[in-house]
Amino acid sequence: MSGSRKHSISLPEDLAEAVRAHVGPGGFSAHVADALEQKVTVDELRKIVADFETDDEALTREEAEAARALTRHFLVCGVYSWPGLITSAR
Repeated sequence: MSGSRKHSISLPEDLAEAVRAHVGPGGFSAHVADALEQKVTVDELRKIVADFETDDEALTREEAEAARALTRHFLVCGVYSWPGLITSAR
């Protein structure tokens, strides 16, 4: 990711408090950034899967490589399942 910049977002207070309790002082922004990065990655994978399911064609080499790269990213981040795509045991 590129450099950081301060942003203002609105969150439900109970969610914000749960994040603060989980990450402790100073970890809130990093935790939110990680969650957003994972969400963007999931959205990209969903696009690849949706395209594959609506086309009756095989994935292109580029699509397959993009899916592999995104999957590797999830494994490195410790994410082993995401709703609507793949669920696997730890």
